[in-house]
Amino acid sequence: MSVVVIGVFDGVHKGHQDVLNRAKAIAGDEKIIALTFDPHPVSVFAPERAPTLLTILTDRIELLKIHNADQVAVMKFTPEFAAMVPEDFVNKILVQQLHATTVVVGKNFTYGHKAAGNIETLKAHAEFETIVLDLAPDDGEVVSSTRIRKLIVEGNVEKARELLTRPHRLDGIVVHGEKRGREIGYPTANLGDLEHQTIPADGVYAGWLTVGIDRWPAAISIGTNPTFAGKRGRQVEAYALDQVGLDLYTKAATIEFGWRLRDTLTFDGLEPLLVQMAKDCAKARELTEL
Repeated sequence: MSVVVIGVFDGVHKGHQDVLNRAKAIAGDEKIIALTFDPHPVSVFAPERAPTLLTILTDRIELLKIHNADQVAVMKFTPEFAAMVPEDFVNKILVQQLHATTVVVGKNFTYGHKAAGNIETLKAHAEFETIVLDLAPDDGEVVSSTRIRKLIVEGNVEKARELLTRPHRLDGIVVHGEKRGREIGYPTANLGDLEHQTIPADGVYAGWLTVGIDRWPAAISIGTNPTFAGKRGRQVEAYALDQVGLDLYTKAATIEFGWRLRDTLTFDGLEPLLVQMAKDCAKARELTEL
């Protein structure tokens, strides 16, 4: 028997955590199953409107378990699944597979072919109790993945950190860049394989770089580095503060964004750039030591 909490749960943010906490209070001795979907349903219904993600799937699963889910069921969201009639979704998945005695959803929850199922049709099922919860507000506004995504894209990683209850992160593979940072004394890890993730606005940030079991305070740059001529595309790169001789190429890495330090600037040559980079690193060092 189980309490099934249904949602995309992108970000597993403060609002999602509140729902899972309330599910925990309801569950008693029953296990809590978080039912989530991959890929994001909008990427199937309207690919041109598909949002970037706040968390990759493996992180989402880990975070759901941290925040009270005993198990996580990942439903592959395909056109075939989207075409399932509402009764089949309830009977085959909620009842037969997940053995739900209680189902917890948000007030706008819909399911089944052409979203024909809603909270009223769900409540009509006697096999389980349906509980409808609202996401908790913050500053008078609902905490939502859309709201957090907008904050990050605008560069407001501090407010995003508050609503996520942790720094926003990007997960990727360290790839070869132009190696200019190494030449000027600031070797950076360039993060690749970031498709579908939510990348903050161009600028310089303070945060952390994690590779394996190592997590270093870092100064992070996003942009095209306009001081130097060339056709370099937009890059996300992190300098692990005070670390020497790191060889991180091809390794899986995570960059976490704690604070935005400044906009991307164009400098009149290398010397003023180096002066500013020294200031950026000093500020990043100060912030990450708090």
